[in-house]
Amino acid sequence: MKKRTGLYFGTFNPIHIGHLVIANFMANHTDLDEVWLIVTPHNPLKDRGDLLPDDHRLQMVRLATIDNNKLEVSDVEFNLPQPNYTINTLDLLQERYSDTEFVLIMGEDNLRSLHRWKDYERIVSSYDIFVYPRSITEGENTEESGVLVDLKRVTICEAPMIRISSTFLRNAIRTQKDIRYLVPDKVINYISNNYLYEK
Repeated sequence: MKKRTGLYFGTFNPIHIGHLVIANFMANHTDLDEVWLIVTPHNPLKDRGDLLPDDHRLQMVRLATIDNNKLEVSDVEFNLPQPNYTINTLDLLQERYSDTEFVLIMGEDNLRSLHRWKDYERIVSSYDIFVYPRSITEGENTEESGVLVDLKRVTICEAPMIRISSTFLRNAIRTQKDIRYLVPDKVINYISNNYLYEK
Protein backbone atom coordinates (compact mmCIF):
# COMPACT_ATOMS: atom_id res chain seq x y z
CA MET A 1 0.00 0.00 0.00
CA LYS A 2 1.12 3.53 -0.71
CA LYS A 3 2.04 5.79 2.16
CA ARG A 4 -0.65 8.43 2.79
CA THR A 5 0.80 11.87 3.35
CA GLY A 6 -1.26 14.92 4.24
CA LEU A 7 -0.28 18.24 2.72
CA TYR A 8 -0.98 21.27 4.89
CA PHE A 9 -0.26 24.48 2.95
CA GLY A 10 0.24 27.85 4.57
CA THR A 11 2.30 31.00 4.73
CA PHE A 12 2.78 30.38 8.48
CA ASN A 13 3.47 34.06 9.11
CA PRO A 14 4.18 33.12 11.89
CA ILE A 15 3.31 29.52 12.69
CA HIS A 16 1.30 29.19 15.91
CA ILE A 17 -0.32 26.55 18.09
CA GLY A 18 -3.51 26.64 16.01
CA HIS A 19 -1.56 25.38 12.99
CA LEU A 20 0.26 22.79 15.07
CA VAL A 21 -2.90 21.39 16.67
CA ILE A 22 -4.43 20.82 13.22
CA ALA A 23 -1.29 19.25 11.76
CA ASN A 24 -0.80 16.96 14.75
CA PHE A 25 -4.47 15.95 14.80
CA MET A 26 -4.38 15.01 11.12
CA ALA A 27 -1.16 13.03 11.59
CA ASN A 28 -2.40 11.09 14.61
CA HIS A 29 -6.20 10.88 14.48
CA THR A 30 -6.82 10.05 10.81
CA ASP A 31 -5.51 7.36 8.48
CA LEU A 32 -2.59 9.56 7.39
CA ASP A 33 0.92 8.26 8.01
CA GLU A 34 2.40 11.75 8.26
CA VAL A 35 1.74 15.40 7.49
CA TRP A 36 3.96 17.75 5.53
CA LEU A 37 3.67 21.45 6.27
CA ILE A 38 4.20 23.15 2.90
CA VAL A 39 5.51 26.68 3.43
CA THR A 40 3.96 28.81 0.70
CA PRO A 41 5.93 31.73 -0.79
CA HIS A 42 2.81 33.61 -1.84
CA ASN A 43 -0.86 32.67 -2.02
CA PRO A 44 -2.06 34.04 -5.40
CA LEU A 45 -5.48 34.74 -3.85
CA LYS A 46 -4.02 37.00 -1.16
CA ASP A 47 -2.08 40.26 -0.98
CA ARG A 48 1.59 39.87 -0.03
CA GLY A 49 1.10 42.41 2.77
CA ASP A 50 3.73 42.00 5.47
CA LEU A 51 4.75 38.48 4.50
CA LEU A 52 8.18 37.65 5.95
CA PRO A 53 10.96 36.37 3.67
CA ASP A 54 10.65 32.67 2.88
CA ASP A 55 13.73 31.56 4.83
CA HIS A 56 12.48 33.06 8.10
CA ARG A 57 9.06 31.42 7.85
CA LEU A 58 10.58 28.08 6.86
CA GLN A 59 12.94 28.14 9.83
CA MET A 60 10.13 28.97 12.25
CA VAL A 61 8.10 25.98 11.02
CA ARG A 62 11.15 23.73 11.37
CA LEU A 63 11.70 24.91 14.93
CA ALA A 64 8.03 24.39 15.78
CA THR A 65 7.93 20.79 14.51
CA ILE A 66 11.43 19.54 15.25
CA ASP A 67 10.30 17.23 18.07
CA ASN A 68 7.42 15.60 16.16
CA ASN A 69 8.46 12.71 13.92
CA LYS A 70 5.08 12.62 12.16
CA LEU A 71 5.38 16.21 10.94
CA GLU A 72 7.72 17.21 8.13
CA VAL A 73 8.47 20.63 6.65
CA SER A 74 8.74 21.25 2.93
CA ASP A 75 10.05 24.13 0.84
CA VAL A 76 9.02 22.44 -2.40
CA GLU A 77 7.19 25.57 -3.61
CA PHE A 78 10.18 27.88 -3.17
CA ASN A 79 11.68 26.96 -6.53
CA LEU A 80 8.45 26.98 -8.51
CA PRO A 81 7.46 29.97 -10.67
CA GLN A 82 5.51 32.56 -8.69
CA PRO A 83 2.72 33.03 -8.10
CA ASN A 84 2.38 29.26 -7.77
CA TYR A 85 -0.79 27.20 -7.79
CA THR A 86 -1.58 24.09 -5.74
CA ILE A 87 -2.09 21.93 -8.82
CA ASN A 88 1.49 22.65 -9.94
CA THR A 89 2.82 21.54 -6.57
CA LEU A 90 0.72 18.38 -6.61
CA ASP A 91 1.94 17.46 -10.10
CA LEU A 92 5.55 17.93 -9.02
CA LEU A 93 5.14 15.89 -5.82
CA GLN A 94 3.40 13.02 -7.63
CA GLU A 95 6.25 12.92 -10.12
CA ARG A 96 8.87 12.85 -7.35
CA TYR A 97 7.08 10.49 -4.97
CA SER A 98 5.23 7.89 -7.01
CA ASP A 99 4.97 5.61 -3.97
CA THR A 100 3.00 8.19 -1.97
CA GLU A 101 -0.70 9.04 -1.97
CA PHE A 102 -1.13 12.71 -1.16
CA VAL A 103 -4.14 14.09 0.70
CA LEU A 104 -4.99 17.80 0.84
CA ILE A 105 -5.67 19.37 4.23
CA MET A 106 -7.64 22.60 4.21
CA GLY A 107 -9.97 24.74 6.27
CA GLU A 108 -13.68 24.98 5.62
CA ASP A 109 -13.16 28.49 4.23
CA ASN A 110 -10.78 27.19 1.57
CA LEU A 111 -13.24 24.46 0.63
CA ARG A 112 -15.85 27.15 -0.03
CA SER A 113 -13.50 28.96 -2.43
CA LEU A 114 -12.11 25.84 -4.07
CA HIS A 115 -13.96 26.57 -7.29
CA ARG A 116 -11.66 29.59 -7.73
CA TRP A 117 -8.50 27.44 -7.69
CA LYS A 118 -6.65 26.69 -10.91
CA ASP A 119 -7.71 23.30 -12.34
CA TYR A 120 -9.87 22.63 -9.28
CA GLU A 121 -11.82 19.94 -11.19
CA ARG A 122 -8.66 17.85 -11.47
CA ILE A 123 -7.86 18.40 -7.80
CA VAL A 124 -11.26 17.23 -6.54
CA SER A 125 -11.31 14.20 -8.82
CA SER A 126 -7.75 13.06 -8.07
CA TYR A 127 -7.16 13.75 -4.37
CA ASP A 128 -8.82 13.06 -1.05
CA ILE A 129 -9.44 16.25 0.91
CA PHE A 130 -9.51 16.45 4.71
CA VAL A 131 -11.35 19.53 5.94
CA TYR A 132 -11.18 21.06 9.40
CA PRO A 133 -13.85 23.48 10.67
CA ARG A 134 -13.07 27.16 10.46
CA SER A 135 -15.16 30.22 11.16
CA ILE A 136 -16.17 32.32 8.17
CA THR A 137 -14.94 35.88 8.54
CA GLU A 138 -17.71 38.43 8.98
CA GLY A 139 -18.56 40.00 5.66
CA GLU A 140 -17.07 37.12 3.65
CA ASN A 141 -19.17 35.67 0.86
CA THR A 142 -20.48 32.40 2.27
CA GLU A 143 -22.52 31.37 -0.72
CA GLU A 144 -21.97 27.67 -1.21
CA SER A 145 -20.87 26.73 -4.69
CA GLY A 146 -21.87 23.49 -6.36
CA VAL A 147 -18.40 22.22 -5.54
CA LEU A 148 -19.36 21.66 -1.92
CA VAL A 149 -22.18 19.27 -2.65
CA ASP A 150 -20.48 17.50 -5.55
CA LEU A 151 -17.26 16.55 -3.80
CA LYS A 152 -17.08 12.81 -3.21
CA ARG A 153 -13.60 12.65 -1.70
CA VAL A 154 -14.06 15.16 1.11
CA THR A 155 -13.80 14.09 4.76
CA ILE A 156 -14.86 16.54 7.46
CA CYS A 157 -12.51 16.10 10.42
CA GLU A 158 -13.56 17.22 13.88
CA ALA A 159 -10.17 18.66 14.71
CA PRO A 160 -9.96 20.78 17.87
CA MET A 161 -9.79 24.42 16.88
CA ILE A 162 -7.93 27.27 18.51
CA ARG A 163 -9.30 30.60 17.33
CA ILE A 164 -6.15 32.57 16.73
CA SER A 165 -4.75 34.30 13.65
CA SER A 166 -1.26 35.14 12.48
CA THR A 167 -2.47 38.72 11.94
CA PHE A 168 -3.36 38.98 15.62
CA LEU A 169 0.09 37.68 16.57
CA ARG A 170 1.92 40.08 14.26
CA ASN A 171 0.02 43.00 15.75
CA ALA A 172 0.71 41.75 19.26
CA ILE A 173 4.45 41.57 18.57
CA ARG A 174 4.47 45.09 17.10
CA THR A 175 2.78 46.43 20.22
CA GLN A 176 5.04 44.40 22.52
CA LYS A 177 2.28 42.19 23.90
CA ASP A 178 3.01 38.81 25.47
CA ILE A 179 2.42 35.90 23.04
CA ARG A 180 3.46 33.08 25.36
CA TYR A 181 1.40 29.88 24.98
CA LEU A 182 0.19 31.03 21.55
CA VAL A 183 3.48 30.37 19.76
CA PRO A 184 6.11 27.71 20.60
CA ASP A 185 8.94 29.06 22.76
CA LYS A 186 11.55 28.23 20.11
CA VAL A 187 9.65 30.31 17.58
CA ILE A 188 9.22 33.20 20.01
CA ASN A 189 12.98 33.20 20.63
CA TYR A 190 13.66 33.14 16.88
CA ILE A 191 11.32 36.08 16.31
CA SER A 192 12.92 38.05 19.13
CA ASN A 193 16.51 37.26 18.12
CA ASN A 194 15.86 38.34 14.54
CA TYR A 195 13.72 41.39 15.39
CA LEU A 196 10.84 40.12 13.26
CA TYR A 197 7.43 41.80 13.00
CA GLU A 198 8.58 44.81 14.99
CA LYS A 199 7.66 47.37 12.29
